[in-house]
Amino acid sequence: MSGFVLAIDQGTTSTRAILFDGNMKVAGIGRQEFAQHYPASGWVEHDPEDIWASVLATVKAALKAGGRTASDVAAIGITNQRETVVIWDKATGKPIHNAIVWQDRRTAPLCQKLKKQGLEKTFTRKTGLLLDPYFSGTKIAWMLDKVKGARKRAEKGELLAGTIDSFLIWRLTGGQVHATDATNASRTLVYNIEKNVWDDELLSILNIPATILPQVKDCADDFGVTEKSLFGAEMRILGVAGDQHAATIGQACFEPGMMKSTYGTGCFALLNTGADLVRSKNRLLTTIAYRLNGKTTYALEGSIFIAGAAVQWLRDGIKVIGKADQSGALAAAADPAQQVYLVPAFVGLGAPHWDADARGAIFGLTRNSGPAEFARAALESVAFQTRDLLDAMRKDWKGASAKTVLRVDGGMVASDWTMQRLADILDAPVDRPNILETTALGAAWLAGSKAGVWPKAKEFAKSWALEWRFKPEMDARARAAKLAGWRDAVRRTLSKN
Repeated sequence: MSGFVLAIDQGTTSTRAILFDGNMKVAGIGRQEFAQHYPASGWVEHDPEDIWASVLATVKAALKAGGRTASDVAAIGITNQRETVVIWDKATGKPIHNAIVWQDRRTAPLCQKLKKQGLEKTFTRKTGLLLDPYFSGTKIAWMLDKVKGARKRAEKGELLAGTIDSFLIWRLTGGQVHATDATNASRTLVYNIEKNVWDDELLSILNIPATILPQVKDCADDFGVTEKSLFGAEMRILGVAGDQHAATIGQACFEPGMMKSTYGTGCFALLNTGADLVRSKNRLLTTIAYRLNGKTTYALEGSIFIAGAAVQWLRDGIKVIGKADQSGALAAAADPAQQVYLVPAFVGLGAPHWDADARGAIFGLTRNSGPAEFARAALESVAFQTRDLLDAMRKDWKGASAKTVLRVDGGMVASDWTMQRLADILDAPVDRPNILETTALGAAWLAGSKAGVWPKAKEFAKSWALEWRFKPEMDARARAAKLAGWRDAVRRTLSKN
């Protein structure tokens, strides 16, 4: 059997399909951006048809770039932007509304209402999550309530709901399979991560019919086959994981205590806690890292909403750079005598603050502050937020030792300046791997290992290779001063000081 594996990496701003060969090397890539929709302040939507079209186009492009056809592919792995949800017609596959994106804040009032009813502890105990608009459950409830006739149709069994992976599986299999994996399910706010089932009590609170939700499978499992008419031959879908979980796998963080952080639109740090379901006392999330062969591995997660998006803001918002990769060089030219802080709460603050009403702010401006200081503040904000997450993880779990090494991936890690500053602020080594396509690689490994054409976990972990280790160089007093200034800036930014 061919060792070629195709990964569909459906992200927040673009879709990529990557064809890997039998040696787990990239053989072909297809990439396509799609439109972002902002119908109201704090609202973010995608047209599911745009996403679907981008998947079809990028898969074909990746196969063509690799000089292969669908018949050469042993398996497909899917990884996706998490928490973004779609509800669609069971008969036609047509969405009833745009997808509501993970960044969307429209359900903040519902979350506040549930908190006032004293229900957050119930949700957290069962799901490991907090009541925040970030998660999928309140988005599903909103669509059922606000789209005309949706609730009645759902109760009649005419509608299906799911995260992006579910929608793609449904479309790819021609409506034959309605399924998701345990990692995506664990982000919905209605999945019991200890019992590994949809939770009837939580579904009842949000008034979501269980019948519209997908079957939950292991990350490496049989998710059906693609329709032959789509790509010229059937391909088996054998792996699915949410993007941050796929990156954890792609970084070979299979042992408890290993940690990875992905720097894309946002930043998401996961610490493998093994079989320990660690309940955070510092407002981190407890989540399913992955589930293989029916065995669940848990993680502590810190979610930062704005990381690479801060660089996009520099480029598109205030236009101090023309291209994203210019940010590091500009930051390096900043005046060392100034300390400008950007708290990038453009869509609220994530972990460990979880303040949906906070908004972005800049502190420390002087008459001499300019583009370089803004660039440094944007990049440093990512390092400061990561430090907040690591501190919280160390408080929550003894396995997060002071010697923790952070494995990094995502678009931002190509910047040496940013990664060195990250190591300096964390006071910990930062490891950048040879293969930066770790999210797609993780999805591909799930599918390839399930198909029997790629190695099992231990052998796969041995293939992980270091490209560069960034070691802390900053003076301890300078680090402490920077951190003190950052914490003061955050305190001033929080909506409830």
